[in-house]
Amino acid sequence: MLDAALAARSYLQPTAVQSAVLQPEAEGRDLLVSARTGSGKTVAFGLAAAATLMPGGEIPAPGAPLALVIAPTRELALQVEAELAWLYAGARITSCVGGMDIRREARALHHGCHIVVGTPGRLGDHLRRANLDLSRLKVVVLDEADEMLDLGFQEELEFILQTAPTDRRTLLFSATIPHDIAKLARKYQRDALRIDTIDRAVPHDDIEYRAMLIGAQEGEAALINILRWYEAPGALVFCATRDATRRLHVALLNRGFAAVMLSGELSQHERTSALDALRSGRARVGVCTDVAARGLDLPALDLVVHADLPTNPETLLHRSGRTGRAGRKGVSVLIVPHAKRRRAEQITNAARIRASWSNAPSAEDIRDRDRERLLTDPMLEAPEGQERADAEALLAVHDKVAIAAALLRLYRRQLPPPEVVSQPLQPGDAGEAPRARTAEAGATTRAPAGDFVQFRIAVGRNNRADPKWILPLLCRLGSITKQDIGAIRIFDTDTRVEIRREVSDAFAAAVADLAPHEPRITQAGSGPMPARQFRHKPGGPSTRKRRG
Repeated sequence: MLDAALAARSYLQPTAVQSAVLQPEAEGRDLLVSARTGSGKTVAFGLAAAATLMPGGEIPAPGAPLALVIAPTRELALQVEAELAWLYAGARITSCVGGMDIRREARALHHGCHIVVGTPGRLGDHLRRANLDLSRLKVVVLDEADEMLDLGFQEELEFILQTAPTDRRTLLFSATIPHDIAKLARKYQRDALRIDTIDRAVPHDDIEYRAMLIGAQEGEAALINILRWYEAPGALVFCATRDATRRLHVALLNRGFAAVMLSGELSQHERTSALDALRSGRARVGVCTDVAARGLDLPALDLVVHADLPTNPETLLHRSGRTGRAGRKGVSVLIVPHAKRRRAEQITNAARIRASWSNAPSAEDIRDRDRERLLTDPMLEAPEGQERADAEALLAVHDKVAIAAALLRLYRRQLPPPEVVSQPLQPGDAGEAPRARTAEAGATTRAPAGDFVQFRIAVGRNNRADPKWILPLLCRLGSITKQDIGAIRIFDTDTRVEIRREVSDAFAAAVADLAPHEPRITQAGSGPMPARQFRHKPGGPSTRKRRG
């Protein structure tokens, strides 16, 4: 039964943990397993339990459950249910998790099943209500046991384990085996076989670790440039607090990133919607806390960014383990303020990780990268049919350079503008990546006042206009940089901005035909502007309010 399911999924070679649980010495025994997230452990405990659940090769009729799988979060429990559903094709699997209809779950349990997958709190509720009958239970699986203890589920776990038959098998899977897990194993397992599939000399072959040094107060700008440099289809950004999560999420949205937030303050519906957006590709960046990311499984995740340093090596490894899964390569980037470099080195050394040190990508790095991407963009493939006819019609009317320039403006308009960041590492510094450079030339002095042209934006103080989102908006819509923007002056119903004269014509053309949801931007002349203003300093993200 399982062989056919594995063949249908093209499982040709078992992973290390899958191979280990199938060894003869593991048969029928309790198991204490160390395995990384993404190592194939769900299939592993499915394989390990098979001989116990199907001694004759066939699964019996449904009734009281034969196996109970306990996971720390709703998302992980539902992912485990989906994995076991194809592995045990034909078996009846019931999930019991918070946020779902408990009455519907109770009906499913009363109708009978083979395997129950759930979270500790909801499983405890069903046991207390006599909905969950463990009398026939043969196997209990604790998935990500260390996470469950970290989330405060020890009391519920012990209640469930004490209620289960004493002759069942207990399979305990955990990325780490701290003292509390070892104590739990000694109390509830019998002669458990210890399996450790983590090679601590090589933390993760499929993850490239980078540490990027930044100046003070540059974390947000560095994050934006890192996301723009990699342009990963899926990325997770880890923050230390909910407040930091909210702040960075808003900052990314304002700069044009498709981002969602994962935080403990979200309702279950909001959390599910955010995860669905990440899995479908509608959102490419998830900003989260460590607690909110527990149990996440995002297969297309190529980038993890530590906006705030992890507090210990275990957290670093666990965050980073969200990428580089199932044979995919991943990148884990630590954003390191200069004052915290020593602490970052201590954490990476303790985790036995060798991170390459460099500066954060500069604005010029991003622009160079964008040019490279444009040259290989699929939209430049040879046109066919009506596209070719339309292209030839354009060439008959417009100069080819003008058409190419329009293409560039359209291409750049969809991209969040890069930020100006300092370059603390100088060429030759130890551990520096080859592309690190001296301080960026973008930090230029402001041009004389007469070298600017004024534009009007049809949003003002009444619309909560703020330079924090107006600056990136101008850069994105007008295909310009911060160095091209002078004073920003916010009034009740509109905002006046100064744009460098040498780019003002191109800017005016770029904003002449905006989408309906974008604020209208029109040229307002070049006369003197009123004194009340927010002045933007080219070369830096800061703004301040001035009164004249």
